[in-house]
Amino acid sequence: MSGIATLHDVEVLEAHGLPADLPTSTYEMISRGASLNPDAPALSFFLTVDEHRTPHSWSYRQLLACITQTANFFDDLGVENDSVIAFVLPNLPETHFVVWGGQAAGIVTALNPLLEGAALADLLNASNATVLVTLAPFPGTDIWAKLQPHLPSIKSLRHLVLVNLADRVRGAGHHAAEARHKSEVERLHGSTALRDAVPAEIEIHDFNSAICGQPSDRLKSGRRFSEQDASSYFCTGGTTGLPKIAMRRHGNEVANAWSTAQVLGEGMGPGKVVFCGLPLFHVNGVLVTGLLPFSTGAHVILGTPQGYRGEGLVTRFWEIVEHHRINFFSGVPTLYASLLQVPVGSRDVSSLEYGLCGAAPMPVEVFRNFQHKTGIKILEGYGLTEATCVSSVNPLLGDRRIGSIGLRVPGQMMKTVVLDEQGRYLRDCAIDEVGVLTVSGPNVFAGYRAPEQNQGLWIDSGDGARWLNTGDLARQDEQGYFWLTGRKKELIIRGGHNIDPLTIEEPLHRHPAVQIAAAVGRPDAHAGELPVAYVQLRAGASATEAELLAFIKTEIAERAALPRQLHIIPTMPLTAVGKIFKPALKRLEITDALEGALREARIACREIVVVEDKSRGLVVNVHLESEASEAAARQVLGRFPFAFFIG
Repeated sequence: MSGIATLHDVEVLEAHGLPADLPTSTYEMISRGASLNPDAPALSFFLTVDEHRTPHSWSYRQLLACITQTANFFDDLGVENDSVIAFVLPNLPETHFVVWGGQAAGIVTALNPLLEGAALADLLNASNATVLVTLAPFPGTDIWAKLQPHLPSIKSLRHLVLVNLADRVRGAGHHAAEARHKSEVERLHGSTALRDAVPAEIEIHDFNSAICGQPSDRLKSGRRFSEQDASSYFCTGGTTGLPKIAMRRHGNEVANAWSTAQVLGEGMGPGKVVFCGLPLFHVNGVLVTGLLPFSTGAHVILGTPQGYRGEGLVTRFWEIVEHHRINFFSGVPTLYASLLQVPVGSRDVSSLEYGLCGAAPMPVEVFRNFQHKTGIKILEGYGLTEATCVSSVNPLLGDRRIGSIGLRVPGQMMKTVVLDEQGRYLRDCAIDEVGVLTVSGPNVFAGYRAPEQNQGLWIDSGDGARWLNTGDLARQDEQGYFWLTGRKKELIIRGGHNIDPLTIEEPLHRHPAVQIAAAVGRPDAHAGELPVAYVQLRAGASATEAELLAFIKTEIAERAALPRQLHIIPTMPLTAVGKIFKPALKRLEITDALEGALREARIACREIVVVEDKSRGLVVNVHLESEASEAAARQVLGRFPFAFFIG
């Protein structure tokens, strides 16, 4: 079986350089994948778990036709190479058509449908979107209701393209679904329908009606692509507030899909079946379970509009694997922890070769238990939006080291460096020395849309390469494996999604009683981390924790960012120069969370001490009472992503 097993394999592959005939665009890359076998299955979708055995399917010929028709429709709207098409959609076949057809026409901006309307409008204005594709009103969905009041504030918007969920209901239920759509429109807007609910300068289009009359065999624009052409904007730095907008090029996406395919080798290609459950507004869902399989002729199963959050999806996941003979899926640690609670039973899941895990550290016990109970290999990896998606991964064919983020992917350089206090390069790190993790290569993005956000982003190490400062701390061992030891960025990672602490801290600072506020992540065996806030009150001011929590509920637009707990403390821990020392707060939360988990399991603990280890990051030293079971404690502590020692 071909693929990458060691760093030497990566270097041998690189010795020949990147292929000279790589596609210049994502459209060309998918076209090549389709040419391998135009009649092979490319995409299947089921609206609900109960319908998974009879999905709606597209062959590669049909998928490419829909992508081409979508691009031609956008061309009719006046979209050009530098025009921005935004989408706010759940996981639907139309989402894939918009992503790849949109990139064939202009620049696609992916927006998180879980954001509130005001935040979405801010992002649409920041990206200068002229076209917005989103859901039409439908019972049980809230995207339209959140967006519609803010449409007048989106000054660049000229076209509103609506995807009707009723189009995904087949058979006898289709007419009833259409009636439900019309009823919802009338409930929201009365007899005036949608036209009067949308500013006059914005044209309204029905997506599926609009694309069906377009040519499917060619791009009407006759566009000639360059790998330097902008392809997509993705929002990064948090799922809440106003994140940074990362500008990516066709060459970035093509290079990263190619690199990841080399790592997986024969594990990805014709005849392989890939399950997509991560959201398509996220780079992992789009590349790892989108462009990558489509470029290699694999078959993507798109499960429910809500993906893994869909009702019954996780509890019936092994049934879905068995029926569709799924070979690969990608998820975050919390998904694997949830699947551990679902017995495989008599289901035949032997088709599953491996699962990819990223976005947050994988707890050791979850890793071991999952592989032991299912026999499925987990490949831990690392990536970031700014480097397209995948930067490193444990090799499918080689040594998979628990806790490591693996080897760098071919074609992308990766190293740790020592910087001075001003962020300037001093030297490369030695083996096992902790430093700032940097990456360089054709998958690294162009920069952020707002120029001021690029300050300190690039590092000049004197070798002529353009190195991206990831903001993460890591070390590299003798065999080339990388190990994260901490995050310079203080993002809180909840269920694989990033929450910027400023989203919590800024509203708290607006409260008249608050002098200093800080937000950190509390370890959680199910969500990875949960946001927690600490507050120091102004001298002479008074407020209760309940009052402050009630206040920020009205100030934070995204529910995921609402702190699970809020603590009022007499004095905020500060550094020598007066900055908030968040590691101290983080250690408090780690200690409290682990003590609580042990207490819940009725394991007597005398003391927990959290220390900073130069090569391992945070390490937990646990002292049990003499009668406590060490084996039971290891089971509990192993659900958290920390190195630990028991005494």
